[in-house]
Amino acid sequence: MSSIKRPGYDHLLKLIIIGDSSVGKTCILLRFSEDNFPTTHMPTIGIDFKIKSINVEGQVVKLQVWDTAGQERFRTITQTYYKGAMGIILVYDCTEEKSFSNISNWMKQIEQHASKDVAKVLVGNKADKEDKVIDTETGKQLADEYGLDFFETSAKTGLNIPELFDSIARTIIKDKKKAPSTSGSTREGTLTIGGKGKEGGKKDKSGCC
Repeated sequence: MSSIKRPGYDHLLKLIIIGDSSVGKTCILLRFSEDNFPTTHMPTIGIDFKIKSINVEGQVVKLQVWDTAGQERFRTITQTYYKGAMGIILVYDCTEEKSFSNISNWMKQIEQHASKDVAKVLVGNKADKEDKVIDTETGKQLADEYGLDFFETSAKTGLNIPELFDSIARTIIKDKKKAPSTSGSTREGTLTIGGKGKEGGKKDKSGCC
C-alpha cells in the first residue's frame, strides 16, 4: 500500500494575466518567474503559463500564472481559461491610451467569464518610461471606480513586480479563509496545458516592457 505524498506547498493559486496586445503581459510574467527581461518580445500565441512558489507569512504558495494573448482573434480561445482562475491581473500600458480605455472591455470579459469572487488587480505597466500618457492618479481613479487594487509596474526594471504577485496571493488566501474551500476548482486547467505558443505558429516582433 503506497503512501500518499503531501504536496510541497500550502496553497495552489491559478492566476491569469489579461490586457491588450503588447502591454507587457509576457514581460511581467518573465520578470516575476525568471527575473528576466527579453530585449525582443515574441507575442503570445493563445496561452502560455509559468509556475513559481513564493512565501506568504510562512506558507508556501504555488502560483500557476497563465499568460493570455491580447489579440482579438485569440479572445475566444482565452475565454475558457477564466474558469477556475482565482486571481486576474489586468494590464494596460502607461504609454498607450488605447490600452487604458480598453480596460472597460476587459472588465466586461471578466464579468461574463470569471467567477464573481475572483480577486482582481489593475496594473499600469511600463511606468519607467518618460513618455507616459496615463499618470498614476488617473490609473488609481479607474481602479477605485471598479473596486480594484492598483499597481504601477515596470517589467524592465522590476518595479513592483514581486509586490504585485505577493499582494494578489495574500488577497486570495485571505478570501479563502472567509469562505468555504473551492480548491477543487483551482485545479481546473492545471493539467490542461494550452500553452503551445512557444512552438505553435510564427511570432512577430513587437514592443514590450
